Amino acid sequence: MEVDRADGRNPNQLRPLACSCSILHRAHGSASWSQGFRFIQTSHFYHFNLFVFTSKCYFCYWVGSGDTKVLAAVYGPKAGTKKNENPEKASIEVIWKPRTGQIGKPEKEYEIILKRTLQSICILTINPNTTTSVIIQVVHDDGALLPCAINAACAALVDAGIPMKHLAVAICCCSAESGYCILDPTKLEEQKMKGFAYLVFPNSILSVLPEGSSLVQGEPMEHGIITSVTHGAMSVDDYFHCLERGRAASAKLSDFLRRSLQSKLPGDLSKAE
Repeated sequence: MEVDRADGRNPNQLRPLACSCSILHRAHGSASWSQGFRFIQTSHFYHFNLFVFTSKCYFCYWVGSGDTKVLAAVYGPKAGTKKNENPEKASIEVIWKPRTGQIGKPEKEYEIILKRTLQSICILTINPNTTTSVIIQVVHDDGALLPCAINAACAALVDAGIPMKHLAVAICCCSAESGYCILDPTKLEEQKMKGFAYLVFPNSILSVLPEGSSLVQGEPMEHGIITSVTHGAMSVDDYFHCLERGRAASAKLSDFLRRSLQSKLPGDLSKAE
C-alpha cells in the first residue's frame, strides 16, 4: 500500500542519521545522535553539571522541522552513593533534561525505560558498588525522541569505555487505522497514528560474551528484543507487523552505529566477530 508522507519518505525509510562522539571534554564519554533533515542553521549553549563534574559546550549545528537531536553524557564509574550502594554490581542512573522547562511525567517515564534498557546491555558485575550517570539533553524533538536518546546513550557508553554485553539500537514504528506501518515517524505522524511502539533490539555479533552464551533457547540474541514500549491502540497483528518492520530496519541502524564508533575502538571491528 502506497503511503504519502509529508517529507516524501516511503513507509520503511528512516530519516538521515548522524552520530558524533567525544563532544564534551569533561565527561568520561559523550555522543550526539540526530535523525532528520530540511536543515536550518542555529546555535545553542548547553551546560552539564553533575556533582563535581561540569561540562560546557557551545554547538552550531543544523536543525529543522524534520529533525530530532539528543546529546548524551556519561560520568563514571564513580563511588556509589548510599542510595545506589550494591557490593555485587554497579548501578546506572539516568537524568533526563528537556529542551525547555522542567521535567514532567513523560520524561520521568523515559528515565525509567532508558535506565532499564541500559542495565540490560551493560556488564554490571565488573565494577561493583559504583554508579555510572547518564545525562540526556534534548536538543530538538520532532518524533521518535526516546529511540534517539537510547541510541545516543549507547554511543556515549561506548565512548566512556563502559563494559557492555553488546550494542543495542532503538527505533519507533507507527501503526495507522488502515493497518499500514511506518518507521521513524515525525511528531506530527506520531499524533496522527492510532498507536506506535518504541523497540530496542540487541546486536550480539560483536558480543564480548563467551561463544554460545548469546543464544537464547537456541535462537541468536539479535533475533530477540530488549525493550518494547507501546502507546495508543494496537492489535496483536499490528504489533507483530511493527516488530517485523523494526527488526528489519535495525540492521541498518546497527551498521551505522558501528561505523560511527569504529574510529573510537581499538583495532578493526570486523576482527571481533
